[in-house]
Amino acid sequence: MMQCFHFMVEPAKNFTAKIKESHYRAKRERLEPLDEDQLFLVELARDMSRVCQRSDVLEHIWNQDDTWPTPLCWTFILEWASMLESKKRPMQTDGWPEVDEVKQFDLINEQDIQQAKAVILNWVKDLRAQPEQSVWPGEPVAKVLQDLQSSWRWGRVPNLLTAMELVMWTLMVQRPDKDNIPQQWLLWKQKTKKIGGISYIPQPVWDWISDASVEVTLDLDTANPDLLISNDEKKMRCGFERKDIPNYHQRFDGWWCAVGVEGFGSGRHYWEVEVGERDWRLGVAKESALRKGFKSLNTDTGYLSLRLERGTELKALTVPFTALPPGLIPRKVGVYLDYDHGQLSFYDAEKHLHIYTYNESFSEKLFPLFGTVEIIKDLVIKSPAAKTQCLCSTSCLWG
Repeated sequence: MMQCFHFMVEPAKNFTAKIKESHYRAKRERLEPLDEDQLFLVELARDMSRVCQRSDVLEHIWNQDDTWPTPLCWTFILEWASMLESKKRPMQTDGWPEVDEVKQFDLINEQDIQQAKAVILNWVKDLRAQPEQSVWPGEPVAKVLQDLQSSWRWGRVPNLLTAMELVMWTLMVQRPDKDNIPQQWLLWKQKTKKIGGISYIPQPVWDWISDASVEVTLDLDTANPDLLISNDEKKMRCGFERKDIPNYHQRFDGWWCAVGVEGFGSGRHYWEVEVGERDWRLGVAKESALRKGFKSLNTDTGYLSLRLERGTELKALTVPFTALPPGLIPRKVGVYLDYDHGQLSFYDAEKHLHIYTYNESFSEKLFPLFGTVEIIKDLVIKSPAAKTQCLCSTSCLWG
């Protein structure tokens, strides 16, 4: 058995070594030196790495193994300067820092960048004055940083921007409950960036999301008569004939939709859905939302949802609707409801990335919503997966 495992692990180690070598080769072959804004972030990473004990992830930035395009550097500098200014005493106070809207690239001028750098440098002076142990964020954050480093080496994430953001946020808020920092960081990211806030959700954070998995089944009394529902009440698609069934007040008779049997009025809940390639909608319906006819199912009518139209148009059904980048179109959608924190988030469950988040205060039960016009491919609600114990000593080789 151990010999078999050896033959599996050795090729993986060799492949990892080749990826690492490719990063170093790209670094050696770079023809142009870094500009002033890129070098500023290199030095910032060096200062912050001092407090990242047992995590060398930021070394890849200040060693210039991972360099970012100048526009990305501008965005980072302006965003974090804005956040630092929103906290009067960032190293001593707690709270959720606000993010002001960053200017468009063509409106950014040198004075804006220089002022933002000055704000960050003043914060770094305070950071240097703190004892190292007093600002160490804790083991949960270290595990997230380790996963980000591993994923970057494997090419799952394009850069270590997320690692820098997590360290910055952790040092700013200095929460006493350090075990919950990664979860609080996720909630904050989804609150401040509704669209694609996290390009890769680290495995420890993803595990926390999926720990809220619930069993969801379709409520037959709410399903449009045109829909075909499987015996286990987890699959649906459109049929060719309208069924002659009772027209209950809670039944959809216009849009090809159904809701889940159970509504949620508190707590965390997560479910996954395999979707079609042409047209679908997913989200939640408020208990008071009307279900008759073809009135738009959007935030004005009590629905928080995503919809894919014609296979290429992904949108959040706000008023007016919010168009989402085609690159975010998933094949398997993760839906995460944090009722108490007022967040409904959608993820690409295969790539572990954030798509969109609704933020509002909930006051009534929310029912999982499902819709499709597919006549061949089923929309499938996935049951919670049984967790298996990984044999890898560090970040999983096969994740």
